[in-house]
Amino acid sequence: MELLNRNYTHAKKRPVKIVQFGEGNFLRAFVDYMVDIANEENMFDGSIAIVKPISYGKLDLFEKQECQYSVLLRGLVDKEEYIEKRMITSIDSIYDCTADYTSYLSLARIETVKCIVSNTTEAGIKCDENDKFEDKPAKSYPAKLTQFLYERAETFSYDYTKGLVMLPVELIDNNGDELKKCVYETIDKWNLKPEFKKWVKESCIFANTLVDRIVTGYPRNESETIWQQEGVQDELMVATEPFALWVIESDKPINEEFPLDKALENKKGMSVIFTDNHKPYKQRKVRILNGAHTSFSLASYLSGNDTVLDSMNDPIIFGFMNKTINEEIIPTLDLPREDLLDFANQVEGRFKNPFIRHELLSISLNSVSKWKARCYPSVKQYIEKNHEIPKRLSFSLAALICFYHGIRKETGYLVGIRNENEYKIQDDQDILDFFYENKDTESLELVKCFVNKTNLFDDVELKDESINQISKYVTDIKLKGITECIKEDKLHE
Repeated sequence: MELLNRNYTHAKKRPVKIVQFGEGNFLRAFVDYMVDIANEENMFDGSIAIVKPISYGKLDLFEKQECQYSVLLRGLVDKEEYIEKRMITSIDSIYDCTADYTSYLSLARIETVKCIVSNTTEAGIKCDENDKFEDKPAKSYPAKLTQFLYERAETFSYDYTKGLVMLPVELIDNNGDELKKCVYETIDKWNLKPEFKKWVKESCIFANTLVDRIVTGYPRNESETIWQQEGVQDELMVATEPFALWVIESDKPINEEFPLDKALENKKGMSVIFTDNHKPYKQRKVRILNGAHTSFSLASYLSGNDTVLDSMNDPIIFGFMNKTINEEIIPTLDLPREDLLDFANQVEGRFKNPFIRHELLSISLNSVSKWKARCYPSVKQYIEKNHEIPKRLSFSLAALICFYHGIRKETGYLVGIRNENEYKIQDDQDILDFFYENKDTESLELVKCFVNKTNLFDDVELKDESINQISKYVTDIKLKGITECIKEDKLHE
């Protein structure tokens, strides 16, 4: 069988325009995929040099396949099953900065480089007090980036046209601002030249970004079959959903040099948005996509379902989710209603993706903090707008409280029971301790204690009414079960 490499793809040599910190599945199925399309559309004409930012892991497969691989898109588009397999040729080369620092630093001297993309995990955008400028390389990503930028500034004699655009996709709030703060802090700690800090401030852009795409990774159980069908061996293949969203906030225009929005405008379900304010889009994602997940997942699990797809195929749970989004979440958001409805329809299609098995118990991890961050803002604004509590979101919190009812305490988790089968309840230890200590507390007192512990409803007028509504649902769920409660209160219609 033929190996997927440059002989197979006939990849065109293009100038390196992007240096990418991170070789993982997400970046390859998201950024590198988009750049490949932009090249095909003759809108970018650039390639990517990948930097492996940590010592862990090997580059054998990248070297073996000469950085060529495929992305497998599978899911629903306009409610129809959609499958696409694309050979990705946008990656030029890959470097291990911990094993060959000199070669890595040479990337800073490439005149055509325009952007730095990174996905170093949420913990990556933090300073390390032990980092030194003389380290080859420094340990933390912000310090590595500072070394890179310093090499570039020195190479091009502080030419302001050689500044770079930083596009971090780490999942933290205001990721660009946080990265910039770390770089400035590192410059000050290392006592680097004042003209270097001025060059960074005036010629470089640190964009805040929001990314959204479910990437399931290497399709291990299907790879051999896919290889046989295609007649080519690809051990770097990555599977993902068709939907993709990249929101990029910048105080200076960068879409002319990085025209991914235009390149993707004909790809259904995919979009890149350049804006001066990414927060409404983040709020939309957190409140609709993540909020929907959190609001129905525990109720669905207690009703007998195991996955998101099971939930979507359950008319009671699906109806509950739909009504929650359309009647209790969307009315509290600020973006145009048409945009919100379109996004909600996309979310529905993503939840119904038959190629993704998303376990409800996986979603249940740390549900207390998730509910507070994703669902409570909708509850608060709903109360402020309508002067009454939203029934379905109240029910979702009651279902959470019932889900957290543990019959036994183990190291690091509680044990709950559903239909005579045990399941794990995982959260911060103080949350687990609270629920175990209150496992025999009656509903009203339990809800009061829970609300006080989490500081929920302290900033709304209807705190007592909210507590009473939630406690009523807790009692009903214990007596009748999830499905009967939803049907009885018509929460699904």
